[in-house]
Amino acid sequence: MVRAPGRDVSGSGDWVDEAFDAGFDDPDRRDADELMTGEAVALDLRPTGFVLSAAGAVIDFLVYLGAYILTLVIFFTIAAQARSEDAVFGIVATVALVGCLVVAPAAVEVLSRGKSLGRLAVGARIVRDDGGAIGLRHAAIRSVAGLLDFYGTLGGCALIVGLLSPRSKRLGDLIAGTYSQYERVARQPVPVFGLPVQLIGWAAIADVARMPDGLSRRIAQFLAQAPRLDVTRRAAQAASLAQEASAFVSPVPAVEPELFLAGVAVVRRGREGDALALAAQRLQRVEPVLRGVPHAFPDRG
Repeated sequence: MVRAPGRDVSGSGDWVDEAFDAGFDDPDRRDADELMTGEAVALDLRPTGFVLSAAGAVIDFLVYLGAYILTLVIFFTIAAQARSEDAVFGIVATVALVGCLVVAPAAVEVLSRGKSLGRLAVGARIVRDDGGAIGLRHAAIRSVAGLLDFYGTLGGCALIVGLLSPRSKRLGDLIAGTYSQYERVARQPVPVFGLPVQLIGWAAIADVARMPDGLSRRIAQFLAQAPRLDVTRRAAQAASLAQEASAFVSPVPAVEPELFLAGVAVVRRGREGDALALAAQRLQRVEPVLRGVPHAFPDRG
């Protein structure tokens, strides 16, 4: 049975652990970390996980380091045959180091708008903390810091900082104000179901207010994944989500939490559909005025 509005904090730590294992984030932290536009619209921007970030970084590390070594081998072979002076070897080694390990990564990130060979492989892109595309300044800072992150410490610095960062940032990301955004997010089809029979009478009189986007999204995800969860975890998540949703519903029906969530989702879907249909009808009524021309105004269309 759904309890009255109010958040029960008892046992919340267990629920967060269970929700994390099932693929759900902590609801409070998730809503707080959402990037909001100027129109108060939450953007669903997902940072790349630590494992994928590390895999992409390893690929880039091997590519750029291999290019550096190949450049030295080719030049030293040519210089040895030409019997060049020893000072030339030092100059070329320094130029090749800067070119392959600093200039090349920065140029690739700027020209590809945050991509690289490793990020193409894992489906990631470097963006600013506000979700915008990076510029030359961000790419240059990341490349210079990469000498310490990857080459100076053999990846140790990037590993430690990435494990401690919520968005798996490395030192270069922290300095430049960027992070790795994951772009290969599979679109989950939202299951369409009808109103439970037990809630038909309740739906006719229920007042279901508009809920925060984060809560609505978590309810939809739970209803889609509920059949694949074990009984204990399913019941715990349903009870927690139902308690959050009950603050936006009046009256609260005396049914099981999962049934209550299904009813709330159906009612909100129907009312939002009605609102969109009403808006379309109003636009249709004023369309002649919007598309028409003033009286006696020549129609040059």
